[in-house]
Amino acid sequence: MTLAAVRKSMPGRSGPLLLSLLLLIAWAPLAYAGDEPFTFPSNLGLTGLLETPTARVMKENRYRLGASDVHPYRTYFGTVGIFDRVEVNGRVTEVVGIPGFTAGSPYGNFKDKAVDIKLQILPEGKYTPALAVAILDPHGTRVYPSQVLVASKQIHPFDFSIGLGNGRLGRKTLPPQGEGFGIELFSKPKQWWRDAQLFGGIQFAPSESFALVAEYSPIRYDQQMNDPAQPKYFTSPVPSRFNYGVRWKPTRWAEIEASWQRGDQIGIGASVAFDIGKPLIPIFDAPYREPASRRPNPVTERISDAIRESGFSDIGVEADGATLWIEAQNDRYYFNARAIEVILDILAERMPGSVDYVRIAIKENGIPLAEFVTTANGIAALYAGEIPRSRFFEASTFTTSDSGTHVRETVHRRRFDYGLKPSVETFLNDPSGYFKYRLGLSSWLTAQTWKGGSAILGLEGYPVNTVSTSNAPLSIPVRSDIADYKKENIALGRLMAEQILKTRDPIFGRLSAGLLEVEYAGVDGEAAIPLFRGRILAGVGGSVVRKRDPNDPFKLKGSDRFHTAFLNTRLNLPEYNAFVDVKAGRFLAGDKGARVTLSKFINGVVLSAWYSFTGTSMFNDSFNRGYHDKGISVEIPIRLFTGHDSKTSYRYALSPWTRDVAQDVDHYRTLFDVIGRNTAVHFDRDKESLFPGK
Repeated sequence: MTLAAVRKSMPGRSGPLLLSLLLLIAWAPLAYAGDEPFTFPSNLGLTGLLETPTARVMKENRYRLGASDVHPYRTYFGTVGIFDRVEVNGRVTEVVGIPGFTAGSPYGNFKDKAVDIKLQILPEGKYTPALAVAILDPHGTRVYPSQVLVASKQIHPFDFSIGLGNGRLGRKTLPPQGEGFGIELFSKPKQWWRDAQLFGGIQFAPSESFALVAEYSPIRYDQQMNDPAQPKYFTSPVPSRFNYGVRWKPTRWAEIEASWQRGDQIGIGASVAFDIGKPLIPIFDAPYREPASRRPNPVTERISDAIRESGFSDIGVEADGATLWIEAQNDRYYFNARAIEVILDILAERMPGSVDYVRIAIKENGIPLAEFVTTANGIAALYAGEIPRSRFFEASTFTTSDSGTHVRETVHRRRFDYGLKPSVETFLNDPSGYFKYRLGLSSWLTAQTWKGGSAILGLEGYPVNTVSTSNAPLSIPVRSDIADYKKENIALGRLMAEQILKTRDPIFGRLSAGLLEVEYAGVDGEAAIPLFRGRILAGVGGSVVRKRDPNDPFKLKGSDRFHTAFLNTRLNLPEYNAFVDVKAGRFLAGDKGARVTLSKFINGVVLSAWYSFTGTSMFNDSFNRGYHDKGISVEIPIRLFTGHDSKTSYRYALSPWTRDVAQDVDHYRTLFDVIGRNTAVHFDRDKESLFPGK
């Protein structure tokens, strides 16, 4: 594209402005910096100017929630810096005054869901700008899609951005993709180049908390025929393609914006941003202080009492002359590596004099999950400051294999466990109303009957419940009838027995039977094994179930049986604090294929997104045929809010409720959950946080 062609593609005085920006970006050796403070959200939530993105991205492991309003659009968004230089944004765009279905429908205004992703290909250098590619709304209806190449360069306190974008920012609208993905930037680069238009702008930030922004936006609102707002609001071109705004951060976590956009609209926006996994209250568990009255007791008894009062149960302490054996169930600490550190703190002051080696086994309901082996001299030298922790770990071993030697007698065994936590569930995009929800409490009671055996009772109560649907169950209703179960205010969530086994190899096994979840009852089992120090988890599983009666918790509905069969794998990537799960096989409705889940682990917070690939020819309805199940979830440990450690986590998932593709039983827990971070590759990562200052 020649400079003359560039100027011809832009109306009025926008050509000289953007050419000036281009020259400034090319000539910018005077200063360079990171992306902050120019990381405010655009109207859509993705980091940017107002209507256009920049090459700036949020810091890794930081997220924002917010909303913007520029008539007739209201956008609700959530954005996360999921990896270094990778930003993901989810948004719902509401068009005010345009009904989603028929006029007067309880659904309300038209609403469009979309996901955007931005990858910063190159960070800013001394002589080079930051360069990013952004893919906006590549899937589904693609009402507001675009693919963008954009560069940004700081000459502090200014930040200059210029880019090219198609679709919403280009000359032509882009077609819907249904269950596919459309990324013309990669699949049809020549078409993208022909359709793309220039955009750009300037941010001026005299301080970390204040910024001014000016932008040229190429959006041709009157030609956006896929936009439901066009026939009513944009029958002619907008008065101006220049936008101006002021941005303010009253605190590090709050962002407020006011703007003048399109030459005739006031825009407002607000968001909050936080670091993921950072405790709101610093976590502190007071170290054990031994009463003077216990000091004359035998040392193994003193160690046992100290471990119990530090948050453990089912404790065994035994010394055979050369080795001190310790077994304990961790009831308090989210990370088992931290549980081992607590036990080492106790041993540092109470080590039997004749001991050469120490073996610490962390177990759950009698099943040893991990073992830490070290030397008594190593513990003494570490706590005396004679060796650094790196040297201590070189002389220690962490393993998931079972040594086969166990303490003969244990004390302080917990036979019962219980819990209560808030529960929030949402039901989106039903024709009877866009946003349905239920708020309440879920509780559980477990009885640990014998080694590895449990009886589990789960109860749910939702005093606030608006769940209903106008949709009829589909052709093979394995989940499309879930509203019949979710509309109940009080429910028996599960009543089941479970047995977990572990061999010395180690191979894990699980068998569960009873009322497995709110909709299904039957038998569910699996086997799994960690490989390559836990880098890979591999397993098989399956279930045979029948549907429960939604009106009677102890009755079954109909005579149909459903069964599943899967090969399960997990690739652990502790270097990136991430893991990838693949579940391949036969799902509840008989569709065969795979579901892939990508998860990011951030100090206990787990962000997950999944997408399925299954055959759907057995379905007779258009809603399931060709559909790919997808969704996102977040798991948040309560320890981030309490100021002390805890193993309890809250999980929230957002996915379509009324589809039957790629559905499985809702497991109380899986063997991959049981194995979790109890692997050598994860301990190598988790141990970095242990013994601070040593």
